[in-house]
Amino acid sequence: MIDPKFDPFPLLNTSRLILRNMEEKDAEAFYKLRSDDIVMKYLDRDYMKSSDEALKMINEIKAHCKENTCIQWTVTLKEKDDLIGTICYWRIEKHHHRAEMGYMLSPKFHRQGIMQEAMVAVINYGFEKMGLHSIEAQTHPDNTASKALLLKNGFKQEGLFKENYFHNGKYIDTAVFSLLKN
Repeated sequence: MIDPKFDPFPLLNTSRLILRNMEEKDAEAFYKLRSDDIVMKYLDRDYMKSSDEALKMINEIKAHCKENTCIQWTVTLKEKDDLIGTICYWRIEKHHHRAEMGYMLSPKFHRQGIMQEAMVAVINYGFEKMGLHSIEAQTHPDNTASKALLLKNGFKQEGLFKENYFHNGKYIDTAVFSLLKN
């Protein structure tokens, strides 16, 4: 069984990015991200309605992180400490050495290799520091950019769950990807 510890919070650096703990000052940017039509197109979650709602979610995420049940990094550029995206491990299955990865990025920063850079750092952290054996990622089957990013990082599509997710009055399919340590 793995026993990840996220205290102190693991700061990750790449050539262009700092992946840091989400803070209360990120509430407005997080709200804008979670209420952006492009970001939310394939997320299949309700839009955030305010920065207060974002702050509440930030505090919930921080509490889960303190309990070592999930970890979410704020993606920032090195030259500017503003939230431009997030990347996380959640659904950590300690007995199975497995976790699910999730991520989102402001459309202003799409197609610049930013999430690729963040993903490499988070994958390495998961395998080397958390002791994961496998990482799962789920995406909407029509999200070609997300699927391409996963494939570029060595993930393999393991399945397609038909109508397994219910949102806004309709059933939605889920493409499931996995990456093994070796």
